[in-house]
Amino acid sequence: MTIKYARALLLAALPLTLGLAACDKKGDAATGDVSSSEPIAKIAAPAGQSWTETFAVTPEGGYRMGNPNAPIKLIEFGALSCSHCAEFSEKGFPKLRDEYIASGRVSYELRLFLLNALDMPAVLLATCGAPEAVIPLSEQFWGFQRQMFANLQKDEAAFQQVSNLPVDKRFAGIAQLGGMTEFFASRGIAAAQGSSCLADTAKATKLATTNEQWSKEFDITGTPTFFLNGSKTGVADWSALEPLIQKAGAR
Repeated sequence: MTIKYARALLLAALPLTLGLAACDKKGDAATGDVSSSEPIAKIAAPAGQSWTETFAVTPEGGYRMGNPNAPIKLIEFGALSCSHCAEFSEKGFPKLRDEYIASGRVSYELRLFLLNALDMPAVLLATCGAPEAVIPLSEQFWGFQRQMFANLQKDEAAFQQVSNLPVDKRFAGIAQLGGMTEFFASRGIAAAQGSSCLADTAKATKLATTNEQWSKEFDITGTPTFFLNGSKTGVADWSALEPLIQKAGAR
C-alpha cells in the first residue's frame, strides 16, 4: 500500500456525519486585510459570451467561474456536507453570480474541501462530468443537502453497515444510502458513469492529498473559508463577505 493511498483510506475512515455539519469556527479573526479600491467599471464579456457561463479548471485544483482576468478574485474553500456552505449558497451565491461575477469585475473559484467521509463520494460525483458543470452541480447539491441528511437518518443500522465496508465499496455505499447517486443521475451523471467515478481510487487519493496541502498551506480550519485577492477574509457568510467585495472595488 502506498503512502498516498493510505491517506485516502485515512480520509475514508473519518466519522460519518448524521447531523448538519458544524463546519466553520465562529469568531475567527481575519488573517489578511482586504485592500480598499476605487470603484471598478464593469468589464464586458467577449461578444456572444457571458462571464457567468465562463468556466475553467485552475492549476490549484479549483473550478473558476467568471472573467479569468477579473481584478477581484474570490476563492471559496467549501465542503458539500457543510451546512454553512449550503447557507451561503442559498443566501449569497445568486447575487454573487448575477451581480458581481456577471459584471466581469469578480471571478469566483470553488475549491471543494473534504471535511468528513460524506464529502469524498459527493465530490467524486460532482466532478464526474464536464468541468463546467462542477460549480452548478455543487450549488444544486447544497440545496439538496438537508434531504441527504434525512436519507441517512432513516436507517442508522444500514448507515453503520456502510461505514464498515471496504474503502473501494464505501464511497458507493454512502452515495446510494444518502441519495447522492440518484441526485446526480437526474442531473446527467448516469449510473454507470457515477459508479466508475466512485470507484476511482486514484482520483480519491489525489483529492485527499490536495485537501491535505490546502489545509496546511491556507490554514483551513473550517468551511466556508473565503480568500479575496489572496487575503483570508475571516468571514463565513454573505452579509459579511459582500461589503469586502464592494470595498475591493465592485461597487
